[in-house]
Amino acid sequence: MDLELRHLKIVSAVADAGSVSKAAVSLGLAQPALTAQLKRIERVLGGALFHRDHTGARPTALGELVLTRAKVLLPAARQLQEEATRFVNSSGGERRLRVGATGSPLFGGLVDRLARAHPTATVTTYTSWSAEKIADMVTHGRLDFALVGVCGESRPPSADTLAWRTIAVDAVCALVAQDHPLAGEAEVGLGALRRESWAIAPGEGCFTECFFAACAKAGFTPRTVYEADVATCVHLAQVGRAVALCQATFRLTPGLTPLPIAGAPLRWRQLIGWHPDSPAARTAPAIAMHAKAAHTEAVQRSRTYLNWLSKNPEFGLLLN
Repeated sequence: MDLELRHLKIVSAVADAGSVSKAAVSLGLAQPALTAQLKRIERVLGGALFHRDHTGARPTALGELVLTRAKVLLPAARQLQEEATRFVNSSGGERRLRVGATGSPLFGGLVDRLARAHPTATVTTYTSWSAEKIADMVTHGRLDFALVGVCGESRPPSADTLAWRTIAVDAVCALVAQDHPLAGEAEVGLGALRRESWAIAPGEGCFTECFFAACAKAGFTPRTVYEADVATCVHLAQVGRAVALCQATFRLTPGLTPLPIAGAPLRWRQLIGWHPDSPAARTAPAIAMHAKAAHTEAVQRSRTYLNWLSKNPEFGLLLN
């Protein structure tokens, strides 16, 4: 058996975890299978890589040598794979446009505009609730652009690796049934909804914490919060079971109406991101303009939010 990169990954996993059993969990392997693999690797290298006892696994002198080399080889191999992916995706005619998003109401409009602007290109999409996952796919060359949102002034994912441009800053609205007593109001204070139950889609950032902080500032604690997928949140709002929190540009479902919250205590930044060293970086300004146009189209669909923006010009599209 020859030593392979996957063997170095196993050795690194054991060292990072501090035990074979914990490494097996992180690698998704059964412990006996990982133990057998480690023994084969040690036979190839000619000696034990770890001192193993009831306290865990500690690298031997040989193990330290192997780990030192692994810290160089594994990142180099990963970088080579990323560069190769970017090279393949940028060669041979007009390249594909691969865009990922996290439930953004702008996504459909952006994809439509890209398909019309690049009729000979193949536009592919990927969605996930996780902005971190979308950003990681851009970092590793599996996507060209990420369309994500972050709460307030939060840093975007992979902020030190990817380039990000803010498309718009939008208020977060309450979504209520059309027969709700406050439906049709130009805006309401958050405190006016203190007796409501709430529906929130889960996420990785600070949005839920910011919501509770805003409620505390308004003088109440939410009595019930349903954390559910977007479709369930919408349903709960439709039947009057809860008030859902949504981006102001959310495409409305029949029977629902947005309710702007006075002072916009919750806000959402719409961002487009790309890897600055990728071929996609050359087209980033044009992609950002398409995203801005998609935002304008989304705003036009909501007369309530359009009217609210006219009185709150610091929100909405950023002219950068």
